[in-house]
Amino acid sequence: MDTIIDLFSYDFFIHAFWASFFAAVSCGIIGTYIVSRRIVFVSGGITHSSFGGIGIGYFLGWNPLLGAAIFAILSGWGIQLFTQKAKVREDSSIAIWWSLGMAIGIIFIYLSPGYAPNLMSYLFGSVLTVSVSELWFMGVLSVVLVLFFTLFYRLILYVAFDEEFARTTGLPVTLINFLLISLIAITIVLNIRVVGIILILSLLTLPQATANLFTKDFKRMMPISVLFAFIGSFVGLLFSFYVDIPSGASIIFTLVLQFGLIKLAIFIRQNLLVRA
Repeated sequence: MDTIIDLFSYDFFIHAFWASFFAAVSCGIIGTYIVSRRIVFVSGGITHSSFGGIGIGYFLGWNPLLGAAIFAILSGWGIQLFTQKAKVREDSSIAIWWSLGMAIGIIFIYLSPGYAPNLMSYLFGSVLTVSVSELWFMGVLSVVLVLFFTLFYRLILYVAFDEEFARTTGLPVTLINFLLISLIAITIVLNIRVVGIILILSLLTLPQATANLFTKDFKRMMPISVLFAFIGSFVGLLFSFYVDIPSGASIIFTLVLQFGLIKLAIFIRQNLLVRA
């Protein structure tokens, strides 16, 4: 059986390692914003609606991720516009775009000639098959997110936690909201290959839930979320390789287990301190 060091002699494992790292950075940062802003279900709507772009991509002969990115961004904007301008309830707006995206995806995949061979990897993830070009995109996204949240941290904070105050001070709230929803959409799409459409929402929330056990501070939650996301992703990757099970499910299972064990350890420690 290969040791962990031996695994790094394989190109596909090196690609999977870097994909896990970039996924941890991007999902750790964006996930902290999503959880803090309490727009988890908005992100869920964008995630599932992106399936429409995958179907269109297959039908037109494009890269499915390109179609997914365009459709995900438009869906995110659509949810925003339906809620703010058309006065549609947010949960209804999410359901509309969620179901529309899934329906369009199914229709166009059915209409596409031949068989869609990589469809399962988009639904359930396949980090071991991530390509070099996808790694470059994930790396660029990670850098963009780090720079964006570093340079505009205070502006993002105002918009996230006190939107009305931000509007009264003349801040470009609408522009920031649309930029952030676009970054959420792109983050979701580029990480679909890691854990899949079905499970990507967990990668955006579980590390944050674990980080939240240690801090409530938005600024501190981001790097801690990145750390827990990477640990869970890498351990899950190793687990999937040695046990020979799907990598996406293994990563999410590891993240859930990580949260449970840390929560249990904190609970036991608090009880021991009370008794002492």
